[in-house]
Amino acid sequence: MIEVEALTKVYPGGVEAVKGISFTVEPGEVFGLLGPNGAGKSTTIGMLTTTVKPTTGTARLAGFDVASQPIAARSVSSVVFQEAVVDRSLSGRRNLELHASLWRADGANIEKLAESLGVADLLDRPVETYSGGQRRRLEIARALVSEPSVLFLDEPTVGLDPRIRHELLDVIDGLRSRRELTLLLTTHYLDEAERLCDRVAIIHRGEIVALDTPVALRATLSDIVELRVEGDGSHALAHLRECGVAGADAFAVGSTLTVPLDGRSAAATMAEIEVLELRLTALSTRRPTLDDVYLRLTGGRLAEAA
Repeated sequence: MIEVEALTKVYPGGVEAVKGISFTVEPGEVFGLLGPNGAGKSTTIGMLTTTVKPTTGTARLAGFDVASQPIAARSVSSVVFQEAVVDRSLSGRRNLELHASLWRADGANIEKLAESLGVADLLDRPVETYSGGQRRRLEIARALVSEPSVLFLDEPTVGLDPRIRHELLDVIDGLRSRRELTLLLTTHYLDEAERLCDRVAIIHRGEIVALDTPVALRATLSDIVELRVEGDGSHALAHLRECGVAGADAFAVGSTLTVPLDGRSAAATMAEIEVLELRLTALSTRRPTLDDVYLRLTGGRLAEAA
């Protein structure tokens, strides 16, 4: 449903926002682009939704080239951008009716959409009276009015408080029941990617550095011993490696060290660390996360710049 091959975007001044990325998304799949702000996620969405012109490479939606067939590509897709696009002075119903009219879509579908997204009882109120989560639900309903084959969600929960964010995740997860709909989601929240996505591409500085299912990506790391030390963790990491406690896949970020066990005993490894007199402030063991995968690949946290 989505085919991207060697796609690049270079802005004036030589700024490379996207550097030759390639991936495909199957019909009905929920695909995630995961990374911090500035990684190239929104530029990629912009190119796929025809609002940003690619510099080189190709991208197709349902077989339509986004550069040479932009109108056809738009006809099979819809997008929920980071910034609100609904008219706050109008009612929710009028926003949906106007969008249906622009797309020449069946307005009879509005009530059903509103019901499925939990805004049916709000339709006749001005959008300016909606909460942030309610507006996002209305924007998703608006995007679905045209019955797209591909729906892009560009960081749909950014700026929402935790409770509303989790409620909206339930709504997005419910879109899976629309078997004809393919979703591409950008986010820098790990829990969103793990909960919603069939596959995830981790993007860093405009490049895809890993692409697989969340389970498979976590499986690239073994169970982990995590420790915090006083001062710079890089010196402690070098000492752990000298003593054979940490391997090449261990890494430090600030004063926190992450040491994959790689088949070693957690208890034995922690005991070895404790006798090295590293001025520990914390020591524990845990399962790996997507954040650990990203840290190992890039040396920076997903939450940085987010």
